Amino acid sequence: MSRIIRILRSYAILFVLLMVLIPSATGCYRPVSAATSGVAMNNSVQIDFPNSITFKVQAKSSAKVVQLRLHYTVNVQNYANVVSEGWAMFTPAASVSTQWFWDMRKSSLPVSAQVEYWWTALDAAGQSGETAHATISFDDNRYKWQSITQGPVTLYWYNGSQSFAQALMTAAQQGLQRIESNTGAEPQGNVRIYIYASAQDLQGAQLFAQQWEGGATFAGYGIIAIGVQTDQLSFGQRAVPHELTHWVVGQITFNNYGAGLPTWLNEGLATYGEGTLSSDYQAALENAIQNNEVLSVRSLSSPFSAVPSAAYTSYGESNSIVSFLINKYGKDKMLQLLEVFHQGSTYDDALKQVYGFDQDGLDSLWRQSLGIKS
Repeated sequence: MSRIIRILRSYAILFVLLMVLIPSATGCYRPVSAATSGVAMNNSVQIDFPNSITFKVQAKSSAKVVQLRLHYTVNVQNYANVVSEGWAMFTPAASVSTQWFWDMRKSSLPVSAQVEYWWTALDAAGQSGETAHATISFDDNRYKWQSITQGPVTLYWYNGSQSFAQALMTAAQQGLQRIESNTGAEPQGNVRIYIYASAQDLQGAQLFAQQWEGGATFAGYGIIAIGVQTDQLSFGQRAVPHELTHWVVGQITFNNYGAGLPTWLNEGLATYGEGTLSSDYQAALENAIQNNEVLSVRSLSSPFSAVPSAAYTSYGESNSIVSFLINKYGKDKMLQLLEVFHQGSTYDDALKQVYGFDQDGLDSLWRQSLGIKS
């Protein structure tokens, strides 16, 4: 009989523990009893794209609530799962209603970025509470988006016909095939492309956009945003594979050291991914060659000029350098170069390891291929 009583007592203890640990349908832990209850919580989120996210929370307890923390993590390519915290400001009380405001002017997110979040609470009696984890999308709900999907690409648009969107999707697929055929680089995961109706609409979706910006790639998020007017389809058919190439290359070369690519390689591959070099870039390249004003490979490692004429020359020359490397040494070497950059190598060391020369050596060989004396 005593053995049966001990078993029943064990089940009773187990039942009490389960009541403490199992979350309720509202995402808050169930209280054990009125005397030892935890902190009951509920929450909501308000998005004001592209300016802010407001996380709201209400908490109640038998003792004063003294601490409320928001925990959140952004779905972005990273070697470590980074959890950030926001501390809500309030006056301790048995019933509290407060919020934590994420000002995008301090740390902005791209359109449709995913954020996982949850709240924790503590009261004066040492009791705690935690909401269920939830995920929100930082969507631009100012527009009525339509979407089509093919392979790893989902394309969103709100202005223009189905054929307009399909033409851009076709350009995307051709761009992926082109970059894989010529460099061996393949997409990893999926990407979302947001087609805004104009450069102005695109810039209005970003707090820190440049006035000349027509497209942006957020490689770690798997997100691309481009402004394409319906009467400028040819621009979109170049811009889409250009930004897609940035995404593919960004995935391959991502590393934990914060090391990036020389600009000539990054933009050279992106223009290569477009297909035929644009007439503006081609004309600028030819003009630089004819006037003996070709920039050095090393100088092209830095960000390009914001002056259009100088930028066109830089893009044209970068495309020429990348074309030289692929045509002379093959796609396997180019893929190997990208993999070396993934290891966090410096510009010169990466070139030496794969090709046997540094940026100055590349400059000399490239100029020779153009018929230019070093």
